[in-house]
Amino acid sequence: MKILVAVKRVIDHNIKVRVKADGSGVELTNVKMAINPFDEIAVEEAVRLKEAGKADEVVVVSIGDAHSQETLRSAMAMGADRAILVQKPSDLVLEPLDIARLLQQVVVSEQPDLILLGKQAIDNDCNQTGQMLAALLKCGQATFASLIEIDGTSLQVTREIDGGLETLTLSLPAVVTTDLRLNEPRYATLPNIMKAKKKPLEVRDISALDFTPLGQVKTLMVTEPKKRTGQCTLFNDVKALVSELQAKEVI
Repeated sequence: MKILVAVKRVIDHNIKVRVKADGSGVELTNVKMAINPFDEIAVEEAVRLKEAGKADEVVVVSIGDAHSQETLRSAMAMGADRAILVQKPSDLVLEPLDIARLLQQVVVSEQPDLILLGKQAIDNDCNQTGQMLAALLKCGQATFASLIEIDGTSLQVTREIDGGLETLTLSLPAVVTTDLRLNEPRYATLPNIMKAKKKPLEVRDISALDFTPLGQVKTLMVTEPKKRTGQCTLFNDVKALVSELQAKEVI
C-alpha cells in the first residue's frame, strides 16, 4: 500500500500574525514557517500505518514555491520516504480548487491507495481541498478523522460530528482528512533530520503541467479582528446569569 500525504507551508502556529499596512495580506518576511499542524497529524498517521505494517511507502506532496522544500524535508524527517514539490512562482495565489486539481494530477501519476490531508490549513481555514479532491477523483472520503483503521482493501474511519462520533467504512482508494484528536505528531530526531536530507525530493514545475489557475477567488482586503472592549462579569448562579441575559435582550 502507498499513502500520499499533502502538506502545506504556513506561518508557525506559535507566531502572532501581523497584517500588512496596505491590507493586501499578512506579513511573511522573516516570519518562521512550519508544516500546517493538521497536515503534520496526517504525516504522523501515515508513518504509524507504515510502522504497523499496513503500508509500504509514504509519499508527501506540497504545492508552493522553492521554500516548501523545507516543509517536505521536515515531513521526511518524521518518517516519510520521499517527497514531491509542485513548484509555483511565489506571487501565484491558488485557491482550494486549484490545489485540488493539482493534487489530482499527482494522484493520477502516483496511484496511491490512501490520500491523507489535514482537515484545513490554519492560514485560510477553508476546509475545502480534501472534499474537492475526493470529488475530482470520484472516490470515497471521510473528513475530521479521529481514528483510522485499515483491514485489507477496506478502511474504517471514526469521525467527529456535532452529535458525537460517526464510523464510516470505505473502499480504497479513498481521501481522508485528519482532525486534532487522531494522534500527537512526533518530534523529528537529529539523526532522522540528517537522513531526510538524503531522501529523494522530486520537483515538478507547475508550468510543465496541464494546469491553468481558475482565478475565481480574489482577496479584497485583510484586516485585524476587532478588539474586545467588554469586561468579564462573574455570576454566582445560573438564575443571575439568565436574568442578566434577559435584561440585555440576548434571550
